[in-house]
Amino acid sequence: MSELTAETTGSDTVQGPGPGDFSRSELFDRTFQEGMELVEDTAAYLDGDGRRDSKLLSRSAALAYAAESMKLTTRLMQVASWLLIQRAVREGDMGPEAAGEARYRLAERRIEAAPSHAELPIALVEYLVRSEKLYDRVLYLDQRMYGDGVSAAAPNPVQSQIDRLAAAFTA
Repeated sequence: MSELTAETTGSDTVQGPGPGDFSRSELFDRTFQEGMELVEDTAAYLDGDGRRDSKLLSRSAALAYAAESMKLTTRLMQVASWLLIQRAVREGDMGPEAAGEARYRLAERRIEAAPSHAELPIALVEYLVRSEKLYDRVLYLDQRMYGDGVSAAAPNPVQSQIDRLAAAFTA
C-alpha cells in the first residue's frame, strides 16, 4: 500500500500513511456527509418531483429519463458503498488492506459529453452533474489512497538518471 503524501484537494490537505488516516480526517467527514446528502436528495427527487416531471415528458424523453436516472442511482450507490467501506475502516470493522481489494474500489467512469436527451428536466441534469463531480472526487481519493494515482504517473526521467548513477557508484 502506498503512503499518502501531502495532497491538496480544493482547500483541504490529505496527509498520512494510508486509508485509515483518511477515514479519520475532516475531509472524509465532509465527503461522507455530502455523499449521503446527495443520495437522500436524489432519492427524494426521483420519488417525488422527478416522478411528476417524467410523466410530462415525450415518450423518447421519458425513456432517456429512465436511462439517466438508472445511471445516476448506480453512480451514487457506488460512491455510497465506497464511503461506507471507509467508515468501516475508521470504526475498526474492516482493515485498510481489505478496503483496498478490487471489489471495494471504484472503477474509472466513462465520460459522457451531455445527457442523452435535450428535454430532460433541469433538476435531473443538475443531480447528474453533482453525482459525476462527487464520483470523480471520490475516485481520485480512492486512487491516491490505494496507489493507482502514484503508479499511473509517468516515470521521472531525472530520478531514473539519479537512480542509475547511485547504482553505478554503489556497485
